[in-house]
Amino acid sequence: MSDLKNNNNVQATGFLFGRINYILMFTGIGLIVLGFILMSGGGNTDPNIFDKNLVYSPMRITVAPILVISGFIVEIFAILIKPKS
Repeated sequence: MSDLKNNNNVQATGFLFGRINYILMFTGIGLIVLGFILMSGGGNTDPNIFDKNLVYSPMRITVAPILVISGFIVEIFAILIKPKS
């Protein structure tokens, strides 16, 4: 038990990641949330009418998935980058 208290590898702050890591993580989460918001809902007031221009818009099928994938890439990068001491 005394070995755990005398471990010099543990930082005094107690945080696992550095400030840059957390900033990148929140940025990645923001990109993912924004991508899912852009993909959601058709905006059509009548559910009995199908408007393919609303469902298959370039914003929904191209831009939003690119934002989600880039958000996941930023998250992976934020986890793997080594924090500065």
